[in-house]
Amino acid sequence: MEHPIRIMAPAAALLVSGVLTAGCAAPEPLPEVTQGARPTSAPSTAEPQASKDAKAAAPSGASLGGPGTACALPVSFALAEKWKAEAVEDPENPEFAALTRQGPATVRCEVDAKPAGHIGYLRVWTAGKGPARAALEGFMKAEEKATAVTYRETKAGALPATEVTYTVANELVGDPKDERAFAVSTPKGTVIVHLGGLDTAEHRAMLPAYELAKSTAKAL
Repeated sequence: MEHPIRIMAPAAALLVSGVLTAGCAAPEPLPEVTQGARPTSAPSTAEPQASKDAKAAAPSGASLGGPGTACALPVSFALAEKWKAEAVEDPENPEFAALTRQGPATVRCEVDAKPAGHIGYLRVWTAGKGPARAALEGFMKAEEKATAVTYRETKAGALPATEVTYTVANELVGDPKDERAFAVSTPKGTVIVHLGGLDTAEHRAMLPAYELAKSTAKAL
């Protein structure tokens, strides 16, 4: 099992490897009020087109979260074909808190997209018991470079969920990149599933895997 500092490193290493793609456009917002700003129009109940297109696109591979899977979690969900999950070793170690903690959440699992031909991860975080929205907002407050932060209430499988889309500064590329996450509350604690990516183009290419995880989530 790799050390947490090694688990978290590949995405940063790939940023300087020269494997860069174009297309860092503004994210397609989720329909609700953007944090820290007034909405320019009335909130819509429609889903972003990118999410609609992604939902049926990812072939299902292994599952994650249940007994015998790579990571023990309060929820289970399906992984996209060829994506590889690995538990983060010793995430409670304070020596690695800068890598393994974000706000109230601790990272437990990384699902690597490289075997499927993408540059990025799904990262699964857990927090204490409580509302999913509160945990997700705390998670986002710790992301100091986030802009255009937009929340909406949705479903993850049959579970009530809160989802956020936002952009973060991509200092090596020079343009902001899209990221998103959803959170669900369970009797065993809150789970946050986050999708980043090398850049916006990679993020959007990986949306089908994210949507598969969201649509198949079940509390354990």
